[in-house]
Amino acid sequence: MVGHDPVKAAIISEAKALGFDDIGFLSAALSQEDAQSISQDLQSFVDDGRHGTMDWMETRLHQRSHPQALWPDARSVIALGVNYGPNHDPRETLHEKQIGNISVYARGKDYHDIIKKKLKALGRWMAQNYRCELKVFVDTAPVPEKPLAQLAGLGWQGKHTNVVSNKFGSWLFLGAIYTTLDLEPDQPHRNQCGSCNACMTACPTNAFPEPYKLDARRCISYLTIEFKGLIPEEFRPLMGNRIYGCDDCLAACPWNKFAKISSESQFYARAELGSPPLRDLVKLDDAAFREVFSGSPIKRIGRDRFVRNVLIAIGNSGDRSLLQDIKPLLKDTNDVIRETAKWADMKLASS
Repeated sequence: MVGHDPVKAAIISEAKALGFDDIGFLSAALSQEDAQSISQDLQSFVDDGRHGTMDWMETRLHQRSHPQALWPDARSVIALGVNYGPNHDPRETLHEKQIGNISVYARGKDYHDIIKKKLKALGRWMAQNYRCELKVFVDTAPVPEKPLAQLAGLGWQGKHTNVVSNKFGSWLFLGAIYTTLDLEPDQPHRNQCGSCNACMTACPTNAFPEPYKLDARRCISYLTIEFKGLIPEEFRPLMGNRIYGCDDCLAACPWNKFAKISSESQFYARAELGSPPLRDLVKLDDAAFREVFSGSPIKRIGRDRFVRNVLIAIGNSGDRSLLQDIKPLLKDTNDVIRETAKWADMKLASS
């Protein structure tokens, strides 16, 4: 709610003009209860080892738990959301075994670049008009974007641990601005998951040990994107043709009935990433990989990790004609690719 704060009203208007779909405000001085809740959740995540190899989650845990721990001068936090709702159910291609399934968010241009540009534009406007200091963030610093979004009223953290919006479903990119301005806070959003467990039961690898808790070590998004090593064999058949990320828990959310197709054209799927043939992807060398995925978030994981994922999808395809495409990778210079190629070769040969 805007209330009687004209500065806040002006910021909302400018944010909407820049393409943000939702915006909320909260004090950077979190209540002891809220700060403790965020800190305990993060500490539990790390203590249980559920963060896997994401050591950066542990090294700056204190700063991640409270805005003023990262920047003591911050007085307010502006939480912002950009809708990336797809125009189809991203699970539709999971049965097409000869193509790779790429998470919706990575089929277009890199959202980090798009949202950071919008945040910087809003930040410049704020600094010019209100002579304030500020810092902008989108997945690039120890910022608890999801709990802050809930405290600012954008939505709530669902049982899949991502933010659910009653306006945009589970399809919301988040950004944040920390500022020295004193702005009227909004009311936190109440949790509206109820007894629904659709997101948890949709997970192919059972990555949710209990509601609101994720074990990244079992999550296909983590395994295909963050994890650099040999993916454990127990998970490979469950990955199907998912070669970058997984949308199953998000797509299963009933609140998506209120979702809207994104109005940001840069998020729309590039033609070559909607239904990419595994046969083409597995042949990519480093130079070709960089060219194909220029401007895409997929470029961040590098050719070796990506081809590893493609090989697992090939092994799951049952298409013996792909055996010839695996052969060159049995002698690849990368150990992980060689071992994964051996697995895929054996899997197809016995199918």
